[in-house]
Amino acid sequence: MGYIKNPVLKGFNPDPSIIRVEDDYYIATSTFEWFPGVQIHHSRDLKNWKLITHPLSRKTQVDMVGNPDSGGVWAPCLSYDNGTFYLIYTDVKSHSGGFKDTHNYLTMANDIMGPWSEPIYLNSSGFDPSLFHDEDGKKWLVNMVWDHRKGRNSFGGILLQEYSAEERRLVGPIKNIFKGTELGLTEAPHLYKRDGYYYIMTAEGGTRLKHAVTMARSSSIWGPYEVDPTNPILTSYEKPELTLQKAGHGSLVQTQSGEWYIAHLCGRPLEPSGYCNLGRETAIQKCEWTEDGWLRIVGNDAQVKVEAPSLPEHSFDQEQRKDDFDSENLNINFNSLRAPVEEDWASLRARPGFLRLIGRESLNSVHKQSLIARRQQAFRVSVETVVEFTPENFQQMAGLVYYYNTKNYYYLHVSYDEEIGKSLGILSNTRGLYDEPLDGRICVEGLDRCYLKAVLHYSDLQFYFSRDGQEWEAIGPVLDASTISDENAEININGFFLDQGFTGAFLGMCVQDLSGQKKHADFDYFIYEELSE
Repeated sequence: MGYIKNPVLKGFNPDPSIIRVEDDYYIATSTFEWFPGVQIHHSRDLKNWKLITHPLSRKTQVDMVGNPDSGGVWAPCLSYDNGTFYLIYTDVKSHSGGFKDTHNYLTMANDIMGPWSEPIYLNSSGFDPSLFHDEDGKKWLVNMVWDHRKGRNSFGGILLQEYSAEERRLVGPIKNIFKGTELGLTEAPHLYKRDGYYYIMTAEGGTRLKHAVTMARSSSIWGPYEVDPTNPILTSYEKPELTLQKAGHGSLVQTQSGEWYIAHLCGRPLEPSGYCNLGRETAIQKCEWTEDGWLRIVGNDAQVKVEAPSLPEHSFDQEQRKDDFDSENLNINFNSLRAPVEEDWASLRARPGFLRLIGRESLNSVHKQSLIARRQQAFRVSVETVVEFTPENFQQMAGLVYYYNTKNYYYLHVSYDEEIGKSLGILSNTRGLYDEPLDGRICVEGLDRCYLKAVLHYSDLQFYFSRDGQEWEAIGPVLDASTISDENAEININGFFLDQGFTGAFLGMCVQDLSGQKKHADFDYFIYEELSE
């Protein structure tokens, strides 16, 4: 039997939606502005998980060019009914200040690996939509409603409306079925049915330290809903001794033998800042039902070590640490910003064995960045690449980036200086404040290949440079890795969020050509290695 070790999905993998289809388990998680949209992991034992697909892989399914930082794909809901997989998701076009523009869609597939259909538009009244398949064949959509009016509860409750599979649209009356509890910030609704009751599971308290999972039930899908008398059923708030903080945003699954588990969001704060540069992650807890029909977490709290279900062990091959770019397609762990990888800016064919990136806009752009990166999924990580690049002016840059969003990043890069020629430097951006933490630039004139490395040790980031890939020298000061986090990105002035962060740290390669000449750079390999903690 053994144990589940949490988090099961490390690094930026928030808002889990878990299902079982026969002997297979799947979890869908949010991807926000990163493309392709929605990560789906697969397991057969709830212990071992593997990233297998991204269903939103076409621009026609989700076009995020121009979306703000931490906009894009929020809180997907994965479900299955009668041979069809359903995926509901939100494309968030704006979310700062009083308003939120949140468009909700449905895509379907007969196989989890796709192809997934073109999206069906549902509504725009709020975010966190979820589809419930009732026993009588009816389908119901729930989503939180956003209320922008001053003096009102902006998290205005949970709306219910029927979805017609025949008409491929929402039909019938809309009703606010649950206004939430005193915890507030009611979101992430999921409906379940058991022993004649409809159960609504929501997240409350906000997706930071006060996060929680709430449950309520009713004999009618339309309500009224009675709140669990021990609400919330899961939270880490005011429990600083717990490794897993921010516990909330849950989703239920039942095993083949009748055991119950909840997948939920969590975070692991750095010390002493309390910031989570690994982002919001996914954990799993065992559950049980009381005699009077309420769900309880076994052990009560979000635990790192959880009793696994009575299922055969099913492990996966370990990921290779080095990618030589010899494949025709990018590794599944790589992502781009807001738009799909296309041959006109990122190519594995232009020079076989290399990733060629064509320089486009700056790291501040929400439109056309030439950036390929992957999640940081451990506190101690070493990342290495080598770049061949011949810049002709200071507006042309290529290198290794530690990236959170357009206002928060560190960038070790090759560029051109009028006095010393081809040279190496560091750019940093923290809450939009631009800096160059390296005192002067380092001349690399005459070097065809520049080897670049980043080593992360919890809150510390150190860049390195090598001329031959063997002898390395530290470049610049030790940098503060905790700034690459949701908490640092958040700017709240009198209750209005001018900036919010919901993602996590990425490490990758990028090229800019601010002159518009489309200078390219070639990367020969990329190494991502998790070090012992």
